[in-house]
Amino acid sequence: MDPAGIAKSNQEQSVAAWISYLNQVRIDRMIEMLHEEFKAQDIDLGRATREMTRAIRGINEVIVKNDGGTRGVHGNIAEVAEAGVRNARRLVTGKSKIYERLYDFSEDDLKRGNTYLQMKFSEAGGTFSLSAVRAHFAKYPDYVKNGKKYVIPRDHYETVKRLYTMSEKEAARLTRSSGGPSYRQWRQVQAFFSETGISLNDIEPSAFDYSEVQKGNIRHTISAEKAGLKQTHDDRRERTRSDALAMGSASVQEGIKAAGSAAAIESATVFVTAIASKLKDGKRLRDLDENDWIEIASASGKGFAKGAVRGASVYFITSFNIAGYVSQTYNLASHDYVANAVDSYVSMSGVAASALVTASFGVAEQAHRMRMGAIDETEFLERSELLCLDASVSAFSSIVGQAVIPVPVLGAVIGNTVGNVLYQIAKDGLNEKEQALAEAYIKEQQELDATLDARYQVLIAELNEGMKEYLALLDMALSPDPSEAFDGSIALAKSVGVPEDELLTTMDDIDDFFLV
Repeated sequence: MDPAGIAKSNQEQSVAAWISYLNQVRIDRMIEMLHEEFKAQDIDLGRATREMTRAIRGINEVIVKNDGGTRGVHGNIAEVAEAGVRNARRLVTGKSKIYERLYDFSEDDLKRGNTYLQMKFSEAGGTFSLSAVRAHFAKYPDYVKNGKKYVIPRDHYETVKRLYTMSEKEAARLTRSSGGPSYRQWRQVQAFFSETGISLNDIEPSAFDYSEVQKGNIRHTISAEKAGLKQTHDDRRERTRSDALAMGSASVQEGIKAAGSAAAIESATVFVTAIASKLKDGKRLRDLDENDWIEIASASGKGFAKGAVRGASVYFITSFNIAGYVSQTYNLASHDYVANAVDSYVSMSGVAASALVTASFGVAEQAHRMRMGAIDETEFLERSELLCLDASVSAFSSIVGQAVIPVPVLGAVIGNTVGNVLYQIAKDGLNEKEQALAEAYIKEQQELDATLDARYQVLIAELNEGMKEYLALLDMALSPDPSEAFDGSIALAKSVGVPEDELLTTMDDIDDFFLV
């Protein structure tokens, strides 16, 4: 029995279990955030969809009633669509709706919070809705002084803005034949702003182009808006997912903390074990001399370094694996599955990583001893195998203990202790006869491996020779020379076992087969 070895193994597994617990807490927070955010986003999409449904009903009502007549129905369609779509775009991002359509036939069409809006959709006179704005402004000359605004089609606004900021020299080169605005229209825009006193800031672009709110186009426009809402919703979910994964991923700062804590724990364990070893030799604590303390300090320093490497390695191995695992298994429709999968994955990754690090330390030490000539290659392999077996037993015991006792760290430590005690009892209990049987079995396996390898080499040689002959026959059968191809086909058929009496080897055989 090796109490010091069990204590060291417990220390290693406690570090691994603690790091796994940190990872679990981080991932749990990430999953919780995903659940809450996605639930809220689903509610937002539902509210936006219902707002679009109300807008569609309002648009259909305007079309059925032909509200506004043949020349004005699109303006009323634009009012309903503007309020509905603007509100839906806000709702899908988690904001409240602020657009309201006014039905009092006053000077205003819409209300956005405390701002009143007048919508003008008109192509009369080719002034990009400005003639309609001018007519309304003539009736209500104080409209923009009260903070109210005009809303015109999005494409009209872009053209007006372009013409308003364009110099006369540039405008003089404009022609109607080019398909764009003309110099005359530039002058009309300039005159509008100079004569009315309205500024460009008093005019806003609509959510729609002029053509998009026409009776024949509005259904297609609304369908495109609904698809846009869904895309906004999906983009929002993807950003949330990316933010959550960033939050759930490893950080250098947290890795440094894990490395420091692991270094302190391992250094303290080595310090206590070294003193206990000195006291076990019969010395008392006050009898320890300078050399003893130097030896203890050296061992503690090595333990500190190994602990730091162990903590950092376990942390980053498990953390990066977790982030990748979540990214690959993530599914918007099955959040519970992701949470459970991560829970299971985290509980195993820490002890597995610790076993890997422990085995790596041990094998590296044995490799150094072999290079120094202290052990030969056979001893290196045997000791490395034993170290890996010890690490595997420790990892397996910790996994079982954590599963049976689902208390962070405690379950892993208890499982590791019980597993190592039983393992050492089993090792110590092997008698010489059992060891001899094991050695004999290993020798038989090695001899069998050698025999099978020899037979394998013979079979491979025969197979290669047969393949060469087959490829030669196949090459002859596929020759561009008809005579050589004929002979090659006969030889190939014989090689694959076609009976002699079934072969067509002469022209007479061929004539008899096809003509009789």
